[in-house]
Amino acid sequence: MAQDIDARTQDALTWLKRHGTKRHRDGLARYGIVAPKAFGVSMRDVQALAKRLGRDHALALRLWDTGWYEAQLLTAFVAEPERLTAAQMDRWAREMDNWAVCDTLCFKLFDRSPHAFRKVTQWKTRKEEFVKRSAFALLASLALHDKASDDTSFLRLLPAIERAATDERNFVKKGVSWALRSIGRRNAALHAAAIDTSTRLAASPAAPARWIGRDALRELQRRPPKAS
Repeated sequence: MAQDIDARTQDALTWLKRHGTKRHRDGLARYGIVAPKAFGVSMRDVQALAKRLGRDHALALRLWDTGWYEAQLLTAFVAEPERLTAAQMDRWAREMDNWAVCDTLCFKLFDRSPHAFRKVTQWKTRKEEFVKRSAFALLASLALHDKASDDTSFLRLLPAIERAATDERNFVKKGVSWALRSIGRRNAALHAAAIDTSTRLAASPAAPARWIGRDALRELQRRPPKAS
């Protein structure tokens, strides 16, 4: 079995290397993506390979450990959400070094885990930039994808958004804004609550909070949720 996983991992890396281009590799920096080990494969091609591989949790673990940017993106599509442990989520969040891997895992994998809301709560005050961003990228993803949770699940996290809004680090700040805007798009009640939060932030003496409040207000006022 180990040999099979070794072979599948190597086959995936070979495929990624063959589909990488210098143009895509050089383009990462333009989007603020820091990836010391990158083949330069488009997301479209990463998703095409993921479709061929299918869900395989053991393979996902090995892909992550290679340290290659595209292999870690691939992990989001190959890992099995129901087999994802809290410890694996913690380790991957600690080892993230760019926003693209962070957001892809949150948007395509972590938000399908039964540990998702607990991880938002645990990560929201962490010092590491991408662990903290993961809390709010995951909250944004839950707001957009989780149809089962009630409004209380999101309302109780609005104070955490306000507290995190003073963090001036760019990737945290943008993650917090994404979470606030996504909560406000769920329904009319959450939209009103998000507007209130955004209005307070927009009047804050802290520059990052003002930016988040104004950014959220622009979108929430322009795009109110559709009536259910």
